[in-house]
Amino acid sequence: MEAQDDLQTRWWKLEGRFLEKFGKKPDVETILFLIGIQELGNFKNKFTKEQKQDLMHVAVCTLLSQSGYYKIEGYDEDGWPHFMQLKALPEYNMAEQENFLKDHILLYFENIGELFQNF
Repeated sequence: MEAQDDLQTRWWKLEGRFLEKFGKKPDVETILFLIGIQELGNFKNKFTKEQKQDLMHVAVCTLLSQSGYYKIEGYDEDGWPHFMQLKALPEYNMAEQENFLKDHILLYFENIGELFQNF
């Protein structure tokens, strides 16, 4: 349970940083969307529903590439990254999946340092 407590404490600190920077506490999906935009490097104002889903997919692949689950394969003509899955993802229940993702989100922000410097 101690590892779970540490994850929750680190997550609350990240939420606090978001609250300071943006004035809101985001959910996991919002953070994934913002990571996707950051990774795409395209800060246009409007995205279609499909593009929003694609941005979240880019975020998940980027996050899980930190642990060797994916690697970037290249970019298409519009600058969107494409990934190759390298190994199977662990089978978790919904709560475990969310914690797995949160842990990778925290690692991402530890590695990039500043919260979304381009926003």
